[in-house]
Amino acid sequence: MQLPIYQADAFTSELFQGNPAAYVPLTHWLDDQLMQQIAAENNLAETAFTVPVGNGFELRWFTPGEEVPLCGHATLVTAHLLWTELGFTDPEIHFFTRSGELIVRQEGDLLSLDFPAKQTREIPLDDSYTAALGARPLKLLEVAGSNDQLLVEFATAEDIASLTPDMRAVAALPYKGLICTAPGNDCDFVSRFFAPAIGIDEDPVTGSAHTLLVPFWAEKLDRTALQAKQISSRGGELDCELNGERVIMRGRAVTYLRGQISL
Repeated sequence: MQLPIYQADAFTSELFQGNPAAYVPLTHWLDDQLMQQIAAENNLAETAFTVPVGNGFELRWFTPGEEVPLCGHATLVTAHLLWTELGFTDPEIHFFTRSGELIVRQEGDLLSLDFPAKQTREIPLDDSYTAALGARPLKLLEVAGSNDQLLVEFATAEDIASLTPDMRAVAALPYKGLICTAPGNDCDFVSRFFAPAIGIDEDPVTGSAHTLLVPFWAEKLDRTALQAKQISSRGGELDCELNGERVIMRGRAVTYLRGQISL
């Protein structure tokens, strides 16, 4: 069996920046174990798979370690490649996922992701987070009923930039990913994302994290339009907006690879 595969960098207009993701368009779903093996072989933060359905596509995402319920940058990559490589012509794409319907729209030279917003609640500070991250947070905030991501607030952008996590300790914490954030110096807020428990020590640019970050900073700064930077080594920039119960994230993508999988 031969399958097409593509790779692109998300939330950037420059190759080798932003967050890389692979995309494998399918006509029908493969066995889950096989998709997980493909993602592990790719060894990228995410590999996306789609199957056409109705007026859009069913969409699933796999890290090297497991399937995840939501991924922003791989959704951006998938939409970019559907438009640039696979002949899709409508100005918006509807994706049907474990996190509900997601929409990507063309807005000039930007792609706009329309995702559900997530509200957080503060939980008590715990010294295990200070030990794992190498610095003491101001606050810990979780999404009720979910252990996927924990929002970790620090005082300054310099605190975020200087974090040197103990990845084994981070992986042992009860949350799959830690979103570390603080006010920005040349933007509204900065972040970094660590998820060694699911095979991603540090994710370069994390769209799903901004479904927590944008509502948090919109309330804190009393503004709905926000400029964000994820200050990983590759880095990425997001133009964000809180629109009721939805988060809008705008960015670009650039294609890196076109290939074929032989199974």
